[in-house]
Amino acid sequence: MGRHDARIDVYIDKAADFAKPILVHLRELVHAACPDVEEAWKWSFPVFMYKGAIMCNLAAFKQHCSFGFWKASIMPDPDNILSVSDREGMGHLGKITSLKDLPKDTVLKKYIKAAMKLNDEGVKLPPRPKPTEKEKKELQVPDYFTKELKKNKAAGELFNAFSYSHKKEYIEWFEEAKTDATRAKRVAQALEWIVEGKSRNWKYMNC
Repeated sequence: MGRHDARIDVYIDKAADFAKPILVHLRELVHAACPDVEEAWKWSFPVFMYKGAIMCNLAAFKQHCSFGFWKASIMPDPDNILSVSDREGMGHLGKITSLKDLPKDTVLKKYIKAAMKLNDEGVKLPPRPKPTEKEKKELQVPDYFTKELKKNKAAGELFNAFSYSHKKEYIEWFEEAKTDATRAKRVAQALEWIVEGKSRNWKYMNC
């Protein structure tokens, strides 16, 4: 049988009022579709494990919730619900602000079972291709970020020492911002993380 984690009970209790019914519903849906699922706690938010591997995760923010499949990039998407480029929402269903934003339960269960199948078969995500020397040379650091790195020497030195992939992750994050305000917020956050020696996706490491 499945296993619940008390930390997730606390997480839901502390979530905003709009988020609680969403989190409860998604949690129950995962358990209904996958009776052997085990809850866990990684990167400060709930994840669901199956056959010893991560299957999906959920999270609550100030104004939205998110739900994501760990192997979404290799999952079938017959109903076209996996917006895998939605990094702002940290999930694959977009920003969820109410139960109405969710696909039908039958659809979500179908996707959960597809994720289960990948874990049943021991399928792993393919490794990221290594960048070519040409790609490394062509990576352009935006002027607005270069200026900030000059102001913050510690961040500048650490960023320059980062690998190509770590630099690219940050730059893509900035460039994907839809407004100047969002971009400025991301740059400020990036500087804090860089000074601490963290990559853009440090929360997802050592999983």
